[in-house]
Amino acid sequence: MQKRNRPDYLNQPPFSGAEEPQQPTPVVEPQRVPQPPAESPAPEDSKKRLLDSITQLGQTNVPQLESNIYCLTVIGQVEGHIQLPPQNKTTKYEHLIPQLVAAEQNSKIEGVLVILNTVGGDVEAGLAIAEMVASLSKPVVTLVLGGGHSIGVPIAVAGDYSFIAETATMTIHPIRLTGLVIGVPQTFEYLDKMQDRVVSFIARHSRISEEKFRELMLKTGELTRDIGTNVVGTDAVKHGLIDEVGGLGKALKKLNELIEKARAGNGEKVLQ
Repeated sequence: MQKRNRPDYLNQPPFSGAEEPQQPTPVVEPQRVPQPPAESPAPEDSKKRLLDSITQLGQTNVPQLESNIYCLTVIGQVEGHIQLPPQNKTTKYEHLIPQLVAAEQNSKIEGVLVILNTVGGDVEAGLAIAEMVASLSKPVVTLVLGGGHSIGVPIAVAGDYSFIAETATMTIHPIRLTGLVIGVPQTFEYLDKMQDRVVSFIARHSRISEEKFRELMLKTGELTRDIGTNVVGTDAVKHGLIDEVGGLGKALKKLNELIEKARAGNGEKVLQ
């Protein structure tokens, strides 16, 4: 018979314990190559992201500047105790009041600029905003852009100095109620007293007299569906409602002058 060849591992002598078993070959980990620090985005990338934001959202971020002037806007319709439909552009008076309180308490704010482009709205809400603006201890300048109609008139005259754009308009008319009104003497007396509140506030905070304002308010033949007067730019200045015709540049210049006078009155050095 032919002898079979035994495998090599069977021919090795048995392990006696005197020799140590062969250690496994250690695994060498590859060295990590340090990555260079991430580079800041290129100006072109930032510009592209900004353009994408404008394209998709239709808006861009307002530059964050440290300023001693607080800008308050009254846009659209002044919304009071009744919520207006969602398609209406509104300014909610409960949003403006905390802003005015914060501007009054903030020591870094030295002046307030109120910009109006409003069709009017809730009478009591508009008077509340006007009273808050008039009671600020810091200089206030108002600027009417586009329009300052109806109850927007008291807000426009509530500051220390007022401007109106050359093409801006202000509609002066009596107080009206919308919806079903019960025609009783008490309703008329209520409206008449509310009208007196509006007229007296405007006369106290502007150069127009109560008689002249009532004359403009009750004028017939100018408004097609109502009585009243629509004054434009220079006419508002001529009647004494607004102090001066001007835009944003003049308004900021005047506000800075009032701030400097306030600093001088408090014993601070006036900046040149």
